[in-house]
Amino acid sequence: MIQQRHSLLSALILATVLLSACQPSTPPVNVNTQLTQAVGTAFASIQQTQIASTPLATNTPSAAATALRPPRTPPALPPAFQTQGLNPGVAPKAYISDVCQYLKAKWDSNNAAPGTIVMVLFFHGIDKGTETSPDPTRFGSGDFKRTMQNLYDMGFQAINTQQLSDFVYNNAKIPSRSVVLIEDDRHALGNFNDWFRPYREQWGWPVVNGWISVDGGKDINLADNVALEKEGWVDHQAHGVIHNVPMTDSSTDKFIYSELQGSIDIFQQYYGKKPIAIIWPGGGFGLRPVQIARKLGYQLGFTINPRGPIMFNWVPQADQPTTSFDIAEGPVSDPPMTLPRYWPSQVISSLDQIRQIGSDAAAYAEQNKATELEYYDIVCAPTYGPIP
Repeated sequence: MIQQRHSLLSALILATVLLSACQPSTPPVNVNTQLTQAVGTAFASIQQTQIASTPLATNTPSAAATALRPPRTPPALPPAFQTQGLNPGVAPKAYISDVCQYLKAKWDSNNAAPGTIVMVLFFHGIDKGTETSPDPTRFGSGDFKRTMQNLYDMGFQAINTQQLSDFVYNNAKIPSRSVVLIEDDRHALGNFNDWFRPYREQWGWPVVNGWISVDGGKDINLADNVALEKEGWVDHQAHGVIHNVPMTDSSTDKFIYSELQGSIDIFQQYYGKKPIAIIWPGGGFGLRPVQIARKLGYQLGFTINPRGPIMFNWVPQADQPTTSFDIAEGPVSDPPMTLPRYWPSQVISSLDQIRQIGSDAAAYAEQNKATELEYYDIVCAPTYGPIP
């Protein structure tokens, strides 16, 4: 390159001299001036050539430097959050097998924060004029009012089944302490006006009505409940058709379909929607009922097993029965379809424990955040993209 520049400069100087010799004698020519201009032009040309041929400096590492950089080793992920707040024989189960999908949903700042917790409450009804009901599946009116006030005072907010489903599968944002109120066995308008409408008006709380479809369009409470559904705060979900015979692995396919598809047919005809949740009649379920429910499009299933609260990708389950009445969820291996519920008598005494579980889970997540984000950046980001 240097030799080329010198050759160009010499050629320009020689051309200038020759041209000068060929000029007529009049007017006189200043050779020194011409030589200076030629040299200046030559140097300008050389400088422009050098600039054009020199690559711009950048901060991008060269291919060789990148190739020499050692590959990043993903860190070991921490174990799932554990708590002493669950009964013996009960442990949290994950249901999202794709680690990258889970981490992206967990740490997306638009989603529910780690430690967001849901309490699902099961009851059959409320006994007027009593403090405590002798039936463990029902509330006395005094206990019901205290429960609702305590929930609110401790920062809980009620959600419906669609909100719960969005949270369970996608970690969609819900109140950090949420409660799902499920009253089984189709109730009349007066029940909702007397007990739940005040909380709807004060706090905007919805309630779930487990609807039994046995009477179809002849049900005397159907018209009022359709009106409540249209108001948007009574969330009707399937509770079977004949209802009083639980679905189990001993049931025939015909019976299981009649209960699950039969509920869907009635809901679509009269409520104008497809139920997304099956509130298992009598608390009975099994592998085949769950598989058929999945096939028909159900997203959630509620047992009467009082295992504990729910968090994202974290549902308390048991591999063996823990009492004389519960059913083990472990063999079914589908936590969203076998969700636990608290009984009326357990709610007030469990609120502090539930809050503590949520706080401990949030602290554990924060402790491991850097590790999980590093793992995601190395393993997941190339395919799943950055976390919002």
